[in-house]
Amino acid sequence: MAQQNIRKKFGQKVRQIRKGAKLSQEELGFKANIHRTYIGAIERGEQNISLDNIYKLAKTLRVHIKELFDF
Repeated sequence: MAQQNIRKKFGQKVRQIRKGAKLSQEELGFKANIHRTYIGAIERGEQNISLDNIYKLAKTLRVHIKELFDF
């Protein structure tokens, strides 16, 4: 249960930052080289995302990695 909760919180934070950057899931996926359906699954808390992909998202969204965990 706790694992799913942190995934949901992480996904909500990614969505919040993505929308603040005025990017669609498709645009974020293209820029980060991550499939758009995977971005959606991350934002819904369905994926246990890897460190490599967390790094890609942070770099693409132009935030420090720790900001993705500020929830």
